[in-house]
Amino acid sequence: MTFPIKIASRLDPIKPSITLAVTAKAAKLKADGIDVISFGAGEPDFDTPAHIKAAAAASLEKGVGKYTDVSGLLALRKAIAAELSAVHNTKIEPDQVLVSAGAKHSLFNLFMALLDSGDEVIIPAPYWVSYPDMVMLAGGRPVIIEGKAEDDFAVTAEQVAAACSGRTRALVLNNPSNPTGAVYTQAQIEALAKVVVEKDLLVISDDIYRQLVYGDGKYVSIAAVSPELAKRTILVDGVSKTYAMTGWRIGYTAGPLPLIKAMAKIQGQSTSNPTHIAQVATLAALTGPQDCVGEMRKAFDERRVEMVKLLRAIPHVSCREPKGAFYAFPDLSHYIGKKTAEGAIMDDDVQLCDWLVEVGKVAVVPGSGFGAPGFVRLSYACSMQNIRDGVGRLASALAKLS
Repeated sequence: MTFPIKIASRLDPIKPSITLAVTAKAAKLKADGIDVISFGAGEPDFDTPAHIKAAAAASLEKGVGKYTDVSGLLALRKAIAAELSAVHNTKIEPDQVLVSAGAKHSLFNLFMALLDSGDEVIIPAPYWVSYPDMVMLAGGRPVIIEGKAEDDFAVTAEQVAAACSGRTRALVLNNPSNPTGAVYTQAQIEALAKVVVEKDLLVISDDIYRQLVYGDGKYVSIAAVSPELAKRTILVDGVSKTYAMTGWRIGYTAGPLPLIKAMAKIQGQSTSNPTHIAQVATLAALTGPQDCVGEMRKAFDERRVEMVKLLRAIPHVSCREPKGAFYAFPDLSHYIGKKTAEGAIMDDDVQLCDWLVEVGKVAVVPGSGFGAPGFVRLSYACSMQNIRDGVGRLASALAKLS
C-alpha cells in the first residue's frame, strides 16, 4: 500500500519540460533497438574542445574539487566580467557576476530573487519552454505576447507597451531565440529599449546563443544601447552552447549588485557553488583559443542551410530562415486534423509529434510547448547525415496523412 503524499500546490500549473520529454522518448526507443533520429535536444554533437578538457584534467593534479566561493571562483568571475563588459559596452565588476549550475539555474535564481507574488514578467512567444513555469514557481505571472512568423517571430515595442501593467517587473529577451532561431535587428532592439525605459522595466537578456549567428544576422546587445539600458539589463549567459559544454553545467548572471547578492543568497541555501572542476574548464574556455567556436559555428551554418532547404521542399510546410542558435521552426499546421491510414486523427501538434516518433521514427518537439501550436522545433546540432535522413523520414511520414 502506498503512503499518501500531498504534493505542494505550487506545482499544480507546472509542466514537465517538453524538450526533455521528447528527447527521453527517443532515447528509450533507441535503447530498445529501434532506429530513431532525434532532432529534440538543444545540444551540440561536438565534443568539448581539447584544450578545455586538458585544463580540467590538469587541475586534478592541483587539488581541484574543494568548495569554492558560492558565487564562483574569483578568477572565473573576473574573466566573465571582462568578456561581458566588452560585448555589452558597459563596465561590469566581478562582484556583479554569479556563476551557477547552468543558465537554467541562473534564470531560476533570478526569478526567485526578483519576483513577489503577483509580479508580472512579459515573455514573447514562441518562448523557451521553462520561462513561464519558472516565473510561476517564483509566484509571478507570465504575460505572453505573440511574435508572428511573418515578422520573423519578433515582438514589437507596441506589443510590449500594451502588455505592461502596474505589476510588470521585466521583459524577457532571448536573442537569438530558442526555439525559432530569430535574431532581433538593431532597430527592433532600440525600439524595445525605448519602451523599457518609458515603462520602468528590467530586461532579462538571455544571451546563451549570442555567438551562434549566421548569414546577415548580427547579435545586438540591448545593454549597449545606452548607460540607462545597461543599468536595467540583467545578462544571463553561459558556455553550454558556444563551447559544446552542456553537461559541464555552467551558466552565469551579471547584473545590479543588490540583485546578484540576493541570487547568491538563494544559491547559498540550495546548491552552494557550481562544480569546481567545471569552473576551471569554463575559465579555460573563455580565456583560451577561440578557433573552436568559429569552426563549430561554420558547421552549424552549413547544417542550417541544408535543413531549411529540405524542410521547405516538403509539401505544405513553410519555414522561416533562422539567423541564430541551432534550431529550425517550421509550420506543420497543414497536417493538424489529417488522418493516418488507420483512421487516427492528428488532433494537435503533440499528437502529431507522438505519431512521427512512433511511425516515422523521427523525433521533433511540438510547438505548443513553446507557445506556438502547429509549429515544431528541430535542432540541427547534429550530423549532416542525420539531417538528410531525418528530414527525409519526416517528409515520408507526413505524406502518409490525408
